[in-house]
Amino acid sequence: MELKEYRILVINPGSTSTKIGVFDNERSIFEKTLRHDSEKLNTYPHIIDQYEFRKQTILETLDQEGINISKLGAVCGRGGLLRPIEGGTYTVNDQMIEDLRNGFAGQHASNLGGIIAFEIANALNIPAFIVDPVVVDEMEEIAKISGVPSIQRRSIFHALNQKAVARRVASDLNKRYEELNLIVTHMGGGITVGVHRNGRVIDVNNGLHGDGPFSPERAGTVPAGDLVSMCYSGEYFREEMMKKLVGQGGLVGYLGTNDAIKVEKMMEAGDQKAALIYSAMAYQIAKEIGSASAVLKGKVDAIVLTGGLAYGKKFVKEISSYIDWIADVLVFPGENELQALAEGALRVLRNEEEAKHYPNEKMVSKVF
Repeated sequence: MELKEYRILVINPGSTSTKIGVFDNERSIFEKTLRHDSEKLNTYPHIIDQYEFRKQTILETLDQEGINISKLGAVCGRGGLLRPIEGGTYTVNDQMIEDLRNGFAGQHASNLGGIIAFEIANALNIPAFIVDPVVVDEMEEIAKISGVPSIQRRSIFHALNQKAVARRVASDLNKRYEELNLIVTHMGGGITVGVHRNGRVIDVNNGLHGDGPFSPERAGTVPAGDLVSMCYSGEYFREEMMKKLVGQGGLVGYLGTNDAIKVEKMMEAGDQKAALIYSAMAYQIAKEIGSASAVLKGKVDAIVLTGGLAYGKKFVKEISSYIDWIADVLVFPGENELQALAEGALRVLRNEEEAKHYPNEKMVSKVF
């Protein structure tokens, strides 16, 4: 039986660019990164004000490429900083648009994804979706306890890529995602290690500015007492301290670059400090994976390494040397976010799963 063909436009806005793609079912027929002039973007008071400009740029590009948008079956945007919700594909609705516009959990370019998708889809009378935004929260309550009653551990991670890769692993193993116990590690500018149990990410480190391994530009978990002392030393403003944690931490802080390829070249040239710091990052990732295996009580079907750093064969080998006794280590380099967005929309269009309604009230985190 031949599958019906759905043409899907996917939109992934970044700070200075917008990635777009057109897919016929799972097959990409067009992908492009639209680079936006920073001076033009700076004319908009708020990120959210850019949506009309970015929407018109997308439509003009599609027209120039000869892509007839009237043939689209759906539009899918990158999910933004919304209320905590469980993973899945969501229909863009009025409440979601309002939260994206207002920046419920903060202002970020990804907030534009759902808005632009809705604007384009609404004009064509077709559905608009988002898939697995960074605020996906499926953590169990026990995992949210921090040790300080006024601070709760939060779920902020690379949900889109982690979930997409987990589904690919399930397909390769001829199993359903909901049947597997996986540890999925996304290794990019930020690093997140997710504990996937039966289709839900029940524990994960906060990859933005919370905890976990240090990364190319983020500090990860640091000794809390020393951090407090720095904050009250009188030497730094709040913004400076935040930059030490996000943007100037990790490889940037130690080696002055967030480029793993440059670090590897430094190591090849005999730079012992670079070798130590790079090994320390692998070591911390492996420790986090080991902790994740404890959450699953050792019952791990596979460990998955993904993201840009997974292209580094020596880096992957070093991580694997610590943890391959736990389970097989599978490597899926890169992010493939446009593909993941298309697949999320396609599952709904094919009635393989139901589109979810935003917000999921049951997912609102409890505060102790």
